[in-house]
Amino acid sequence: MIAVYLFILLVIVQRFVELLIANRNAKWIKSQGGYEAGKEHYKYIVGLHVLFFVSLLIEVTVTKHTFMLWSIFPLGVFLLAQLGRVWALSSLGRFWNTRIMILPGAKVIAKGPYRYLRHPNYAIVIAEIACLPLIFQAYWTAIVFTILNAVTLSTRIQVEERALEEATNYHKTFEKRKRFIPTYDK
Repeated sequence: MIAVYLFILLVIVQRFVELLIANRNAKWIKSQGGYEAGKEHYKYIVGLHVLFFVSLLIEVTVTKHTFMLWSIFPLGVFLLAQLGRVWALSSLGRFWNTRIMILPGAKVIAKGPYRYLRHPNYAIVIAEIACLPLIFQAYWTAIVFTILNAVTLSTRIQVEERALEEATNYHKTFEKRKRFIPTYDK
């Protein structure tokens, strides 16, 4: 059981490190004349992620679970998502953020996983929220938070795309790419 808690704690620490990176990047974007879009819904995203981890910890504590061979599949997907996360973050560099940070006139980055998808980072978050609980047979957390995440992301993506289209070359860069289905054009 200690290994389960340590694994989840490691993921939580990773999220805190990402928040530090995001805050540093936000300060840089603002210093370049950028601004935040969609402030009003950001608190719901933060709340969703906090409650996700609370729910996960509660469910793994009160539910008797044993290692099941099929748990290797969600673990594998989760670990691949971590590689994708690093790829997405490093591809965006200073433009990566947990908030919707807009730098007017900036050229949208279309390298790394963004070469194939409009929103690879959100695809990664979807995979993580669905798979992390399944590793530990936390079925209720997986189901409830996958649904809540879908609702939250539907708003988030619309706000983000609208803000990027108004202030950058987003539409021209991504007009032939799907949100979550990989496509490639030169």
